[in-house]
Amino acid sequence: MPNRVIVGSQWGDEGKAKIVDFLTLYADIIVRFQGGANAGHTVKAGDQEFIFHLIPSGIMHENKVCIIGNGVVFDPKQAILEIKDLEKKNISVENRILIAENAHIVLPWHIASDKLKEAKAGKSAIGTTGRGIGPCYSDKVNRLGVRVGDLLDIKELKPRVEALSQFRNEEFEKMFGAEPIDPGPIIEEYLEFGKQLKPYICDTVSYLYDALKAKKQIIFEGAQGTILDVDHGTYPFVTSSNTVAGSASCGSGVGPTAIDQVIGVVKAYTTRVGNGPFPTELSNEIGEELRKIGGEFGATTGRPRRCGWFDAPVVRKAAAVNGLTHLAITKLDVLDTFKEIKICTNYKMEGKELQTFPNGLTQVDLCEPVYETLPGWECSTAKCRSWSELPPNAQKYLTRISELAGVKIGMISIGAKRDESIVLDIN
Repeated sequence: MPNRVIVGSQWGDEGKAKIVDFLTLYADIIVRFQGGANAGHTVKAGDQEFIFHLIPSGIMHENKVCIIGNGVVFDPKQAILEIKDLEKKNISVENRILIAENAHIVLPWHIASDKLKEAKAGKSAIGTTGRGIGPCYSDKVNRLGVRVGDLLDIKELKPRVEALSQFRNEEFEKMFGAEPIDPGPIIEEYLEFGKQLKPYICDTVSYLYDALKAKKQIIFEGAQGTILDVDHGTYPFVTSSNTVAGSASCGSGVGPTAIDQVIGVVKAYTTRVGNGPFPTELSNEIGEELRKIGGEFGATTGRPRRCGWFDAPVVRKAAAVNGLTHLAITKLDVLDTFKEIKICTNYKMEGKELQTFPNGLTQVDLCEPVYETLPGWECSTAKCRSWSELPPNAQKYLTRISELAGVKIGMISIGAKRDESIVLDIN
């Protein structure tokens, strides 16, 4: 079986966790390679529902190893909560969770800075989750970061936390008029986190190298979506990491030649959480109906998601920057009751036709979606388990999506549960 990267191909919240959970059946190791606890991945297994922010979605399968890679900004407090929740629900984690010793740690200064900056920005706020992700990545590239391995040695942890706290506390006082945070109690608290997490911390790069030599099959799990990528998204209304497939190599320490497939997860319509441009947004009763039927509320924040029709230029850009080999279409069933369904095939910008999503916010603001209307199928797809069982109009809709994206469909999801899936061509 191939080694696969699973990425979001819109603005995140595409249902990646369900796809990862399903494809874990055919894998040995699952690696989360970027982002932090700002991600919310929901998995339904039997009668239980789990929302993971850090631990890879494949943890629900027995005998699968889940790795939090070095590209993740790691919140130890959140990870411990997730591990305890799994143990409480009788999900074994022993020898099944590994944490990269060179992943960077989210500290209280990062969370405080995130919230202070958003509050100060007012109407210009990005709409972050307030989990400290951006400030942690900032300190990483500023060489002020604290890494997971530092939690195991006070000689490493103490000077690094003190140096970071000096910089951040000065920022709090001078920029925000906020109270500084005493590093002393934080050092003690995070040393205790280190003791609890010590069984999981290791050199994950060496582990993955050995696994590849042993012909183990790996899934690389991304968070957020392509149009939230810090380089390729709607900057500055983006997340603080590279969400695209190329980041799987950097964020795990596995070379790109080990990757065989890149699967882009795409909703059968489009949603976005947070501020920023959204050309196909429906601020009307149709958008509200999509939100209601699809249960479109953020897994991390609970915020209502903005909803709109399928946007082909967005997915075409995702296909280009990720090198997509397959699409995994999710939430097709949400469209079951619609009489007509629209697809944005391209944009018009100042009288010119535009096929892909532009880089500049000013350009995006000028884009007018050009729609194509297709007939709905007006019947349930819930029991469909093969392409031939799908209603003819649903087949036509999916075929059109594939044509416009220029990528073949490998999988279709028609519900949140593992077995509510149709596999076409993904092997």
